[in-house]
Amino acid sequence: MRLHLWTLTAPAAVAALGGSDVQQPLAVKPSTIPSLGFGTWNLEKSNVSEAVSAALQAGYRHLDCATIYGNQKEVGKGIADGLKKTGVKRTDVWITSKLWNDHHNPSLVEEALEQTLSDLGLDYLDLWLMHWPVGSSQAGTKLDYLEAWHAMEKLHKTDKLRNIGLSNFSPDQLRDIIENSDTKPAVHQFEMHPYLPQQDWVATHEDLGIAVTAYSPFANTNPTYNSGGDDPPFLLKNTDMVAIAAARGCTTAQVALVWGMSRGYSVIPKASHANHIRENFGALACRLHGEDLDRIDDLSERYLKRFNNPSGDYGVKLFDGLEDS
Repeated sequence: MRLHLWTLTAPAAVAALGGSDVQQPLAVKPSTIPSLGFGTWNLEKSNVSEAVSAALQAGYRHLDCATIYGNQKEVGKGIADGLKKTGVKRTDVWITSKLWNDHHNPSLVEEALEQTLSDLGLDYLDLWLMHWPVGSSQAGTKLDYLEAWHAMEKLHKTDKLRNIGLSNFSPDQLRDIIENSDTKPAVHQFEMHPYLPQQDWVATHEDLGIAVTAYSPFANTNPTYNSGGDDPPFLLKNTDMVAIAAARGCTTAQVALVWGMSRGYSVIPKASHANHIRENFGALACRLHGEDLDRIDDLSERYLKRFNNPSGDYGVKLFDGLEDS
């Protein structure tokens, strides 16, 4: 069952908005974003350049970055090195970055983009996301996204942005963007893994023609979440995941990634070491059976958990209307 962003079902809502007369056609379809990407969140500056270069050499053609990660200059060096060593063209790599909360003032949005391009050593981004629906300033943090989105729309008309999108928005916030803008988000990135499948939310995006990217595909394996691994158990050590991996000759990480890609969206795992980077890329050769996917689907019945929810830190309600908000 799809989530209803409006009182109508999602497809009817799109029609009610006037179709292409109101919204510009999408410049991206889910199939154009490589389904397996490489994430750069929490990669240490000391080895991020090497890791990004190794990812490109391993075959990744989708890189996910962000201003707040604090490593975009090093990522840029890794991109340059990886392209040089592989002979791959810039146009063959999908590169995403994100607008941080402290630049939501419309007068600061272009400055943020220019800094990101400079840090990464790029002329354009394939996708620029608004990282959170909140803006921060000396006055504090509050829900603040519509005017920043309009500023992003203006930049989308230049040759510096191929696509614009969102990250971590709720159904009401996504509706607000679509109803009050000329450009529908091309992509929405949010947390997703077997402990937080968000199937209805994914289906709603499919109905609306918005591609989805899942971050944290390994769930609480990310040390940032400070999970003890007891409730729920670490995803990559979950006994069901381990059993499926053993039966199919894959790693548990590969199983988690295949589960995500099988649901029709892209995934962006992070790894620091070349062997893990190559191992994760091997997910493209991992084959799961229908019963494996069903077994993984059942995990959320026991362990439903969202790990990234800074509502308390920001002092605003995030993810309203979604699983484990």
